[in-house]
Amino acid sequence: MTKQIIVSKGNPYQLGVTPVGKGAYNFAANLRCQKECGVIIYEKNDAEGETLAFAERKIPFPKENCIGKVRFMQLSGMEEESFFYNFYADDAVVPDPYARALSGNESWGQICRPEYQCIASAPDRMMKTEQKADFDWGKDRPLKTPWTDSLLYQLHVRGFTKHISSGVKYKGTFAGLAEKIPYLKSLGVTAIELLPAYEFSEVEERTGQINYWGFKKGFYFVPKASYCSTKQPELEFKRMVKVLHENGIEVILQFYFPKETAQNFIVDVIRYWVGEYHIDGAHLMGERIPALALAADPMLADTKLIYYDFPVWDIYGEQSIYDGGAAFQSGAESGPMPYKNLACCRDDFLYGMRSFLKGDEGSLGNALYHLKNQPEKMGVVNYIANYEGFCLTDMVSYQERHNEANGEENQDGNSWNATWNCGEEGETKKKEVISLREKQLCNAVLLLLFAQGTPMIAAGDEFLHSKGGNNNAWCQDNEVNWLNWRLAKKNEEFLEFVKAAVALRKSNPVFHMPDETAGNFGAEGFPAVSWHGREAWQLSVDEETREAGIMYCQPADGNGEEPAFFYIAYNMHWEERPLALPFLKSGLQWEKIMDTAEGRTVPAGEGINEKVISVPGRSIQILRSVKLMKEGQ
Repeated sequence: MTKQIIVSKGNPYQLGVTPVGKGAYNFAANLRCQKECGVIIYEKNDAEGETLAFAERKIPFPKENCIGKVRFMQLSGMEEESFFYNFYADDAVVPDPYARALSGNESWGQICRPEYQCIASAPDRMMKTEQKADFDWGKDRPLKTPWTDSLLYQLHVRGFTKHISSGVKYKGTFAGLAEKIPYLKSLGVTAIELLPAYEFSEVEERTGQINYWGFKKGFYFVPKASYCSTKQPELEFKRMVKVLHENGIEVILQFYFPKETAQNFIVDVIRYWVGEYHIDGAHLMGERIPALALAADPMLADTKLIYYDFPVWDIYGEQSIYDGGAAFQSGAESGPMPYKNLACCRDDFLYGMRSFLKGDEGSLGNALYHLKNQPEKMGVVNYIANYEGFCLTDMVSYQERHNEANGEENQDGNSWNATWNCGEEGETKKKEVISLREKQLCNAVLLLLFAQGTPMIAAGDEFLHSKGGNNNAWCQDNEVNWLNWRLAKKNEEFLEFVKAAVALRKSNPVFHMPDETAGNFGAEGFPAVSWHGREAWQLSVDEETREAGIMYCQPADGNGEEPAFFYIAYNMHWEERPLALPFLKSGLQWEKIMDTAEGRTVPAGEGINEKVISVPGRSIQILRSVKLMKEGQ
């Protein structure tokens, strides 16, 4: 590999390995040792069959090259186009946490043998496959879709297309995901949120189980090699992002950081993926996330940042780090951020809406809060089903967890998920149970899509993929988690219902306003949003009430479209309930366009002139205003 490696001082400023000239690299690492630490260079010997043999060459960090806990040096004379390396501390081999490429975990489900080796290469050199290391992004730019216009779709890269029914060429990969773009567009998706797609060891060595989700310590700067159809995960991931952007779809990555992770490291990770891989957002998971530092980072001002809670009083206060703080220090004029990039994401909506869906006593007030909740200074991500805690179809089919396959005697996972099986646990042939479940599924979709926050759909829920009652399928690398795409045809009517509901939401801004105070008055003197009960303009929210009507007034858009009125009638009681309809202006009447009691997904053409409508038990109706037809028309 080399004739002679020359050691010089280098610098501590960029951790990891950085090219600094032809054949020269800077090495810097945070290492603790008693005797010696340094770099292992794996020098290639002659190939033995199909396997390259390596000789290890250890080069210690000079003791004087140390600032704080950071060791550093520059190595010159590296003649290969790329080389393998690791750090070491005393007798322990330490893979570089800042490595940009890795070798050793290309095959899914196998324990890494040998252990991970990091790969360094000069950015302007040719790789073995004759592909340039640099990637041509062309005119790719951040899409910056506002939270209010977004529909998130949460998926697992492997499970999304691994099933034989997926119909893609490159199953279980980034490339396979890109093949499904036409489907994502047909659903109305504006952003995909990927479960951990950076490198991690999926095999738990103690038990041999597969950590399918990947919520563990990983190599955070490298796309996962086994999610790649080629030997270049970095290139394939970039191609996926670029083509998704070309189709108007953003890419958000989940990052899980254990509590011992250094906070500056977390900031480095997110900045790197934004700069190098053009991701549009990061869903931050862990116990010690530096929320303020990430929110204040000017490089991330256009990046969607999702966390369970951002302290907005610190971020957007009078001396906020955005305007009064950072902007003032830079000499810029203070003022609100042009792009609201922060969003809160937690289980409050899920539990509140599931409780209302079941018809629990006292659940209406909480449901109404979530239906209108749209903070002024940040987004809120809503979901009624997630990767854990029962998928959508299981939510109406199971009350108890069924996690025996996980090997923990059904003791893992949440023991309570605010679900109801509609009268029978699991699969059933009882028509009345099936019918009720179908209605509840449609109700759940409308509760999600017509709440004011940003909805997130878990992949497969839109065509009723089931996990058989497993509410903690973290180790199920099989058809429990692999989406069965045949269900999209089998449950086509439900899928079309979801698409119609998404389209209705997206085409009417009043269903996704910028904040709760936006448009206090809609048009014609009507408020933008109003609440109604058995009497118009009056709603009693007590322990026994499980029904409510919400009217939305959408102002004229200035392009010839007249004001539009919508009325959503929610009745989660098991019996029919009356709800009053407010009078519309002269020349308009109400028309029903969706009714979960009857499974209607398109305008039914029914004019409604009554002052009060009767809403069947456990159902939702959506009405809109139409011009009153004159006799003879």
